[in-house]
Amino acid sequence: MATQYILAIDQGTTSSRAIIFDHSGSVVATGQKEHEQILPKAGWVEHDPAEIWHNVQEVIGLALTRAHLTRHDIAAVGITNQRETTVVWDRRTGKPVYNAIVWQDTRTQPIVDRLATDGGLDRFKEVVGLPLATYFAGTKVAWILENVDGARRAADAGDLLFGTTDTWVLWNLTGGVHGGVHATDVTNASRTMFMDLLTLQWRDDILEAFGVPRSMMPEIRSSSEVYGTAETSSLLRHAPIAGILGDQQAATFGQAAFAAGESKNTYGTGCFLIFNTGEEIIHSTNGLLTTVGYKLGDAPTHYALEGSIAVAGSLIQWLRDQLGLISSAPEVEELAGQVDDNGGVYIVPAFSGLFTPYWRPDARGAIVGLTRFANRNHIAKAALEAVAFQTRDVLDAVNADAEVGLSELKVDGGMVANDALMQFQADILGVPVVRPVVTETTALGAAYAAGLAVGFWSGLDDLSANWQEDQRWEPKLDAAERDRQLRLWRKAVTKSMDWVDEDVRATS
Repeated sequence: MATQYILAIDQGTTSSRAIIFDHSGSVVATGQKEHEQILPKAGWVEHDPAEIWHNVQEVIGLALTRAHLTRHDIAAVGITNQRETTVVWDRRTGKPVYNAIVWQDTRTQPIVDRLATDGGLDRFKEVVGLPLATYFAGTKVAWILENVDGARRAADAGDLLFGTTDTWVLWNLTGGVHGGVHATDVTNASRTMFMDLLTLQWRDDILEAFGVPRSMMPEIRSSSEVYGTAETSSLLRHAPIAGILGDQQAATFGQAAFAAGESKNTYGTGCFLIFNTGEEIIHSTNGLLTTVGYKLGDAPTHYALEGSIAVAGSLIQWLRDQLGLISSAPEVEELAGQVDDNGGVYIVPAFSGLFTPYWRPDARGAIVGLTRFANRNHIAKAALEAVAFQTRDVLDAVNADAEVGLSELKVDGGMVANDALMQFQADILGVPVVRPVVTETTALGAAYAAGLAVGFWSGLDDLSANWQEDQRWEPKLDAAERDRQLRLWRKAVTKSMDWVDEDVRATS
């Protein structure tokens, strides 16, 4: 039998990628294409779903071409995605009724406030594991139904479908208006505010509270099973679509963090630390989210605690695109390396408010400690350090909730190529930071889920054997200096709070 491969579709916040993996978990070929970041107003972030679907098709072709492979060489296809980004489309025409509202978007704060009048921000948390926040998909669907002309009427008539971008890609890939599969997996469903963590089913009472018809909702499936096959017009035609994991859960799976107590931190557009709690649902008392980690077919569900940071790599993108301070992302490390320290400058990138552990939607970005001595090198260094400081805040929350603290941190994502950032991360955490050989763990996790479903890999032990350490950073910073910098960071965080009030919101 000819050698087979797994293709993973990684539909992310800034780009869509197709990555082909072999049995060892190594990357064979990649296709990637960025999509437009649409910013209509302050706090609004949108994507064009049609552009995303077009790009997905294009990157599939690129990956296959670069690997000199065809659909016959692909054993299965996995999908991973930006989780809370919301698409609503017409089931008859396949056309979105509005742009996708991105997970970073904060326009739905008035809906959050309205829902919180009955029971507070934790109104549904015991059931769904999440506080009421603009971050999650639920309020985004409600906003579309309340603000897009004709959307409410079409939804009530049963003509509209909802999905995060995994559902949008799956539906189109399996036929769209011609019998496309309308489904999602448990990890993405757990980010909507609509799914009961125990039953893994949509809660009708919560849907009713949000004003979202049940007819819009995709079927909830496991993370590893055959959902359908690619349509005949696709380059992947007849290939089984067999794995779906939200991006952060996929990265955890790709890091082979399968057991309770294992974790990882992904440095992408945002920064996300997931701590596997096994088959036990643990409700955080320190600002972490309770979420589904993965579910393989009929096997028991694995849960996790998650620390979510809204802005990490997107801070570097902001320096490039909005400020013009750099021309490319790698330039940040070069600039930061030209100074010994941050010059007293701290950046709190609360562009969408503060997520874990603060959950302060009233916060906004701040640069503090500026003097005439400060230059762009200090700002570049402060931007990198902001990512590490935020991760420390999350890790402190994990250590407070978990019975056993983390002894080391596995890392992945685009920013882990930055050696200076990884060293500072180890310094400010006080524990080793470990990077694997294959850092494309998000796509790899989706590939693993798909491959398990079709027997390409025999089980979790097979996957664990693929994981290999590439580099380890040991902490070097003096404890007193670490404490000093953390004190200044936390002082800076307080300066970002209490910024948004009714006057600010009215002009945003």
